Amino acid sequence: MNATIYRSAINIAATCGLYLSLSMLLPMVTDLYYGHQDWKIFAISAFMMGGLSLATAAATRAGPPPFNKKMGFLVVNLLWLVFCLIGAIPFWMSSLKLDFAEAVFESVSAVTTTGSTIIVGLDHAPPGILMWRSLLHWLGGIGILALGLFIMPYLRVGGLSFFKLESSDSGDKPFARMAVYSRAFILIYVLLTVICAIAYNALGMNRFDAINHAMSTVATGGLSTHDASFGYYDSLPLLWAASFFMTLSSLPFSILILFIVRGRLDTLKDPQIIVFLGYVVFFAVAASLYQRLENGVAFHEALAHSFFTVTSILSTTGFASDDYTSWGHFIVILAFIATFMGGCSGSTAGGIKAYRIIILFNFVRSGLYRLIYPNGIHAVRYGPITVDADVQRNVFLFFISYMMICFAGGLFLGLMGYDALTAISASATALSNVGPGVTPSIGPAGTFAGMSDPALYLLSFLMLLGRLEVLTVLVILTPLFWKS
Repeated sequence: MNATIYRSAINIAATCGLYLSLSMLLPMVTDLYYGHQDWKIFAISAFMMGGLSLATAAATRAGPPPFNKKMGFLVVNLLWLVFCLIGAIPFWMSSLKLDFAEAVFESVSAVTTTGSTIIVGLDHAPPGILMWRSLLHWLGGIGILALGLFIMPYLRVGGLSFFKLESSDSGDKPFARMAVYSRAFILIYVLLTVICAIAYNALGMNRFDAINHAMSTVATGGLSTHDASFGYYDSLPLLWAASFFMTLSSLPFSILILFIVRGRLDTLKDPQIIVFLGYVVFFAVAASLYQRLENGVAFHEALAHSFFTVTSILSTTGFASDDYTSWGHFIVILAFIATFMGGCSGSTAGGIKAYRIIILFNFVRSGLYRLIYPNGIHAVRYGPITVDADVQRNVFLFFISYMMICFAGGLFLGLMGYDALTAISASATALSNVGPGVTPSIGPAGTFAGMSDPALYLLSFLMLLGRLEVLTVLVILTPLFWKS
């Protein structure tokens, strides 16, 4: 590959690293406000990482080369790697005394909006660290949306070539000028966060918790300021509010922009929205009925906790209101299946995602029809649109790679001594960016604190794989990518 491409990719990553270093000033001010000595950690980290990023950006400064797919793949991977490593420094140096593997795991979990944690005692953790986790979530969500809306479609990885289908627009792009689109995207993201924080505060959270949980909710991240997550508040109205904002944040962001900015009601007819909302309701009602009939929980309470839990898993947020692994085997299986499914393309949610599920289902149905009527024409469709062979191939390539990596991750964790369900659940929740697993040790009432350093590094890698749509990382691991 051309050396100019390496130079430019490093320059872009260093510039973004500088901005991330400057963002450490917010948790520094938070610690200063609450009188915690960890403010010095953020000041030192910001100075060190900012200086290193600035020096690297200056040393690699040059005219930008023509942007191509190779550079796109390289920049995306390098950006996320740099963000995760810089994000880990305050965790590593803080009063929490985390080793480097734990710091990297916590940072990767935050940046990829996964929501898994190794920190025990969040109720008494330094406020700056709590703010830093939430801020990494929030910034990671912006990065995910930017990738999904602007870069992944070009790389043909994260959507149906994919912009037209995500926007439900018959034109080339929802806005002629990308600058207009970018401003609308940032404005709506910030506005959703503010509205969510106000709602949480009005329903009983203090301002600090409301801001942190709002950033985590809109980014579909799941890191909380309390060990008990939403269970700390014991409030059904809060659960319904969180369910609403998690669902909203799992919808295609390009469609939200078209709906809010242009009033396009027809955009809400996107098939993936209908399918996603459909299985949210189905899973939640099934869990509610099971809770009522098997465990005798009052139906209104069962409904609130079930909708919250199901939405949290399907949106890959990872909040918890109760230990659902204790609700019964049916709920555990339901949660495990939901771990893979995910939200909509073009959102901050992870997982396989609804549009891929639609295409896979229609591909199977078309194949069955072809067996019955071999001479007929049985197109694979996404709503009214015929899905071309390239898109079908990319969806199957993703799905097969996703499942193989998930089970390979579970196998490696099994070799490290973890039981089968813990191993496969940890692998699945990391790859899907969900957060908690479905066993007591790593479930909604547990943490990943008991896992070894090799396991934490493996899970960190799986979180990055899932966040970058798997293929984006696998591409740069092939020898062919590095050939000129």
